[in-house]
Amino acid sequence: MILGIDTSLGSAVAVVEPDGVIRSEVRSLDPRGHAEVIGTLLERAMAEASVTPSDITHVAAGMGPGPFTGLRVGIAAARTFALGRGLPVVPVVSHDAVALELLLHSALTADWGFVGDVDDGAAETFAVVTDARRREFAYTLYRGIDDDGLPIRVAEPALVPRDELEAALAHAEAKRRDADHIPAAMLALAAARALSAGRTISHADALYLRSPDVTLPHAPKRVNPLASGTPGEQRTPVSAERQAYQQQRDEA
Repeated sequence: MILGIDTSLGSAVAVVEPDGVIRSEVRSLDPRGHAEVIGTLLERAMAEASVTPSDITHVAAGMGPGPFTGLRVGIAAARTFALGRGLPVVPVVSHDAVALELLLHSALTADWGFVGDVDDGAAETFAVVTDARRREFAYTLYRGIDDDGLPIRVAEPALVPRDELEAALAHAEAKRRDADHIPAAMLALAAARALSAGRTISHADALYLRSPDVTLPHAPKRVNPLASGTPGEQRTPVSAERQAYQQQRDEA
């Protein structure tokens, strides 16, 4: 069994058999409460799948793209679960899960040509687009599906201002496909197919695309030894004239 965990948008957990049978899939669309719900989602997914932690053989972790605060919760949960059970973690680009779901839907319904033959040009390029906050979008370009049943990524995830997205997609001749959640079942399925093919489909590092919203603290303020006051009292800055006067008195 493969456990899939993703918190790049909302929070999602799924249990999938190696052959792709979905045993359970649960999610929360809350884009901010990842830490509060991930434990409950894990419990629900395992219960609905009628499995125990000992039944899990691999953990698929959604690596983004996504905001720092939310994304790291799912990656930490996946790594912690795997560490506790001595299991391997399979990193998966979160957008790959959306692309795989779209491609499978296309293959079943034939409502658009994204799964056409790549070699003869029948497959269309499309972009999986997600909200990256700060008036930006994250997007990844795909074109068709390969022999291992995995979406073909033709450009790596990128960040773009919202008002520049349409121009970027027009330049790539790609159709836009927005996603408001990451399907954890498809994340686990992508991991299963990658394992079957002996492939690595994502780096082990998270795809934050931008620096976290934190800054290093400034250096502590230097205390002027010439400021007036006794030890333990709060010292206040003194003017250059006052410093010169005190130095003259000390030298005298």
